[in-house]
Amino acid sequence: MTQRETVALIALGANRPSEQGAPRETLKAALSLLEARGISVEKTSRWMTSPAWPAGSGPDYINGAARVSTVLSPKSLLDAMHKVEAILGRHRNGDRWAARTCDLDIIACRSMVSPDIATWRYFEAASAEASRENLIVPHPQMHRRAFVLLPLADVEPTWRHPVFGLTVTEMISDLPEEDCIAIAPLP
Repeated sequence: MTQRETVALIALGANRPSEQGAPRETLKAALSLLEARGISVEKTSRWMTSPAWPAGSGPDYINGAARVSTVLSPKSLLDAMHKVEAILGRHRNGDRWAARTCDLDIIACRSMVSPDIATWRYFEAASAEASRENLIVPHPQMHRRAFVLLPLADVEPTWRHPVFGLTVTEMISDLPEEDCIAIAPLP
């Protein structure tokens, strides 16, 4: 019996240098480290800058998105992503808004809703802190974040949110214009 392949959309972000170099180089290294763990990077977005939040909390972020595939389960993929973050100097110290050398998030696994629709709706309404270590997909805050959706549009603009029924492009059009203007592609 063959294992079912997990196809996932992931978000990448960094605003502090690591031993690999500046944030963009660190995120490129993260993609290589994922590949070394048997996670195939099928498509990547352009790199984009976004302001740290809350305003004044740190240097601008470099953000991107990728579509990956693997025989790992979604939970094992998340564990592998956390190991890559740690290799690149990410320390999960509880400070939600701290600057980061590497932040990797599973945004979606096809049309999967996990753990279930009622629990997902709870996490979508609750603070992001509540879902920090759990596998909640699609990412419960993705539809509110231009720094996730704009790079994701480079990778999967027609992916449809399994709860809201909206494509990435439609979710972007629902964002406040000032949120989108603040995100800029890097040369």
